[in-house]
Amino acid sequence: MVRKQSSNHRGFKVADQIQREVADLVRTTVKDPRIGMVTINSVDITADYAHANVFFSVMIGSAEEAQVALNSAAGHIRNGLFKRLQIHTVPTLHFKFDQTTERAADMNALIARAVATQAAP
Repeated sequence: MVRKQSSNHRGFKVADQIQREVADLVRTTVKDPRIGMVTINSVDITADYAHANVFFSVMIGSAEEAQVALNSAAGHIRNGLFKRLQIHTVPTLHFKFDQTTERAADMNALIARAVATQAAP
């Protein structure tokens, strides 16, 4: 059981490092205007490090356009990861829009509406 936790811990560390490096590479090297102001929220990596789902949110711009642009630049970003990371296998990147913030805002609006209707006599 200790082995599983330590290997799982290594996966979390690698995913965290990939998240930091991808965020920096997107900010410094990707010049696609379709990518507005994006934030890299998290990275889920497979056990064999072959694939990584990179979840992002958009502050300014279209989520759909940003996803297309990021997936188009995935090879360039992966090449940058090869140069920066000291791991044997750099995963293929798959960018996915993270709807967590939108869902949280919707839930807050629902709660506020329920509280307002309950407080009104």
